[in-house]
Amino acid sequence: MAKIIAIANQKGGVGKTTTTINLGAYLAAGKKRVLIVDLDPQGNTSSGLGISKDDLSGDLYDVLLESTPAQAVARKTAVDGLSVLPASPVLAAAEIELVSHTRREFKLREALADMPYDYVLIDCPPSLGILTINGLVAAHELIIPVQAEFYALEGLGQLVQTVQRVRKGLNPELHLLGVLVTMHNGRTSLSMQVHEEVKRHFPDTVFETVIPRNVRLAESPSFGKPIMHYDKWSKGARSYKALAKEVTQRVGGKH
Repeated sequence: MAKIIAIANQKGGVGKTTTTINLGAYLAAGKKRVLIVDLDPQGNTSSGLGISKDDLSGDLYDVLLESTPAQAVARKTAVDGLSVLPASPVLAAAEIELVSHTRREFKLREALADMPYDYVLIDCPPSLGILTINGLVAAHELIIPVQAEFYALEGLGQLVQTVQRVRKGLNPELHLLGVLVTMHNGRTSLSMQVHEEVKRHFPDTVFETVIPRNVRLAESPSFGKPIMHYDKWSKGARSYKALAKEVTQRVGGKH
């Protein structure tokens, strides 16, 4: 059965999409079958993997609202073993249309049942709306990316409360796999202070791997490539390779 991992933080610009793409790519490089679910109507995960929004015969909207089988919509990427369930701007309508559906919080979980993958990574939108709730209800594990900036922890309490409500009422299996510090600059005292503060708020759950602020990492999505195909020797690439190893160990250690 696939291990389903949601990557969520209601703040934008914290590295959710970058993490989803590159963690997925390195898990696939480790001979795992990986599906990425682009749950964000902006579709940046899809385009960051080279999938054109103008070239879609179907997307996640069709899966959630039209009962199209997820496997019929999933697209292979240039990374062996890595597929993506793409999104387009029409997915924004799902936030409104799902409200009237029964079991609306379970649509994604039902769509992903019995999918033939080792890992499913869900890139949640930067909000706590019904799409993100679907991602949390479908997931077994949660990764929270936190930017090493001044307001890093602002709003995280709201996310934690939402996770607790989801666990209590909708998905008792949801587990915090780890908090990931992103956009870290080791040359500034601010980044170091934020890292220590995050570890203080989330003892024993912060990943040892820290994602640096890296130009090559920022450039790679515009070329539709994960960092392992754009510049595999960059600091960003080495960090995501290490994160994939750490995620595999944490998931494996829970069995």
